[in-house]
Amino acid sequence: MRPLAQFPVAELARLDYLLCDIDDTVTVAGRLPAASLQAMEQLEQAQVSVVPVTGRPAGWCDHIARMWPVKAVVGENGALWYAYNRATRLMQVEYAKDAVTRAEDRVRLDKLAKQILAAVPGCALASDQFCRIADLAVDFCEDVPALGHREIDRIVEMFNEAGANAKVSSIHVNGWFGKYDKLSMTRRCLASIAKVDIEADNRRCVYIGDSPNDQPMFAHFVNSVGVANVANFKLDNPPRWITSASSAAGFVELAELVLSARKQNH
Repeated sequence: MRPLAQFPVAELARLDYLLCDIDDTVTVAGRLPAASLQAMEQLEQAQVSVVPVTGRPAGWCDHIARMWPVKAVVGENGALWYAYNRATRLMQVEYAKDAVTRAEDRVRLDKLAKQILAAVPGCALASDQFCRIADLAVDFCEDVPALGHREIDRIVEMFNEAGANAKVSSIHVNGWFGKYDKLSMTRRCLASIAKVDIEADNRRCVYIGDSPNDQPMFAHFVNSVGVANVANFKLDNPPRWITSASSAAGFVELAELVLSARKQNH
């Protein structure tokens, strides 16, 4: 990972889409600081579209799409995306699976939740589980005392034994049935809302994140960035660049460089 300060200005100037994780990337200690929101507003004004790509639930995505200065939001690690048209006041939504399959998956996930809670003392369902549509989020440090690597690995193992995918974020283990992930749904989202092909238009995009579940995005995007706290994890697919600051301050660091580069080149 190279210092973000070395990112070529010419490459920064051509960026039209800033894709970002949320927890511990645009937030810090579980809160969204004013500086992150201001950076998003400034990017929007500079015609750089912000698209959060998160493990957070559908209920949050509805709120974010409506209330934040973003183009769209991909949620539940790729299970869905939301985009709000402020002119027509209509929400556009797309899911990776149909309603019948999602309902069948929910029965299986609810059964698995009981098994995990019984097998791993100290973990809990994420406080936002009630507004999730497609996945199961197991909290290991957000609202419970932090668990160790052994307990986290056991949660992942139980998801895998049940035939589910499992991804570790900075706060949750998220599990779901299906082959989708953050990258696959980002591809569908950008193609639908902006006719952007993330292969052909790869260099028009930058992705910034902080944890293992961001690895599909880090691996795909040439312009991949980790906030400084990404160094806390050993990754098979690390980002190309790393900010000097952690969490939200790192996100702002990237936003300011993008804004500065566009100003110099326009």
